[in-house]
Amino acid sequence: MTESESTQTAPTSYDVVVLGAGPVGENVADRTRAAGLTTAVVESELVGGECSYWACMPSKALLRPVIARADARRVPGLRQSVQGPLDAAAVLAHRDYETSDWNDGGQVRWLENIGADLYRGHGRITGPRTVTVTGSDGSRRVLTARHAVAVCTGSRAQLPDLPGLSEVRPWTSREATSAKTVPGRLVVVGGGVVATEMATAWQALGSRVTVLVRGSGLLSRMEPFAGELVAEALTEAGADIRTGTSVKSVTRENGTVLVVTEGGDEIEADEILFATGRAPRTDDIGLETVGLKPGGWLGVDESLRVSGYDWLYAVGDVNYRALLTHQGKYQARIAGAAIAARATGESVGEEDWGAHAATADHAGVPQVVFTDPEVAAIGLSLAEAEQEGHRVRAVDVDMSTVAGAGLYADGYKGRARMIVDLEDEILRGVTFVGPGVGELIHSATVAVTAQVPVSRLWHAVPSYPTISEVWLRLLEAYRDN
Repeated sequence: MTESESTQTAPTSYDVVVLGAGPVGENVADRTRAAGLTTAVVESELVGGECSYWACMPSKALLRPVIARADARRVPGLRQSVQGPLDAAAVLAHRDYETSDWNDGGQVRWLENIGADLYRGHGRITGPRTVTVTGSDGSRRVLTARHAVAVCTGSRAQLPDLPGLSEVRPWTSREATSAKTVPGRLVVVGGGVVATEMATAWQALGSRVTVLVRGSGLLSRMEPFAGELVAEALTEAGADIRTGTSVKSVTRENGTVLVVTEGGDEIEADEILFATGRAPRTDDIGLETVGLKPGGWLGVDESLRVSGYDWLYAVGDVNYRALLTHQGKYQARIAGAAIAARATGESVGEEDWGAHAATADHAGVPQVVFTDPEVAAIGLSLAEAEQEGHRVRAVDVDMSTVAGAGLYADGYKGRARMIVDLEDEILRGVTFVGPGVGELIHSATVAVTAQVPVSRLWHAVPSYPTISEVWLRLLEAYRDN
């Protein structure tokens, strides 16, 4: 049911009201509806949210042909057939298909099928358990929640405070994933996941890419070798990677962007992408009406309930626990179960790994960076494990020593690391870098989250000859040293 055109102002009551219809809000609604709770979902943009239209899906649609071509060029008998440029128009057209041409009809039908009511418009909390929705035509609906309001509004790109930046019309992640043409020259500011993935995509599609990184390397939150291998590959592909570089000013004149660095270098480009962090979409959702600060991240307990409130939940990016779509969907399942349990008077426990605790946010967050080479990681890096006070040992393996890697690609280049807790002999973290490693990460996720002892991992026999034999090489390296 769509209510954006209604002029009714009398409150409409539901068990649960969800602010935001991205993957996180959709999953909260799915779980509460499955528990028999009436649920309203409020969305001001497209049902399906950032991931479906401006992040995960379009970015991976852009990157898939890039990675496939790179892999094919490493296979004897095939490499000569894929030496030409990518068909950029076809890649962009497929990207449009994967985003349903930014039409959310299919997602709306899914909400209808689970029995949730959709209200299009801007939703604001206007008091405890109360959300007012203002439609594009100015109509207003007041929704009340008997049990819970779930804030699932996500995050937006954060731009730096540079004078005149808005007049430059910079790209954020949204423009980078939805652009209709390939810029001849692109400057990417940042060294994280968005920066490296978009540099990989647009360089392969024909842009001359310059990456400006304020720190000492790419992917600084991961194991150092991950960023080093990605930077090496980007450089080989033709990108210009400049570390220790900050932007002093940006201007645009006659369509050309001029970037001046703190070191005095001048770089001209057709577009500039700032991939410099995220900010919560909480600035205009009425938090002040219930005593919370607008524009900030929302602290939550393990069941995703906002601290100090028995009716308010913050799920996904807005709580800053793990800014990843799959992790937000995981939180949504936990939150939905907790909301349903509390609604029916059941006990809600927050013990680790319980049905109502999002423990994996701390102990087992997996991530894949779809660059060439791919980067896949779960859990803690060596530095993080040591900072947390664990007595650990890092075990490294050159992935080219695995028979399956050599079959996968000529000149396979990659590295694997597992972080072993020496007290409990379980894994605290695993990182893979190399072609095709994205599909390896779930085995590591199971090992880390299930806290599988190293002694039992010896009995998880990898099939020969697959790249998964890297597990055997890691265990052997741990045993022999």
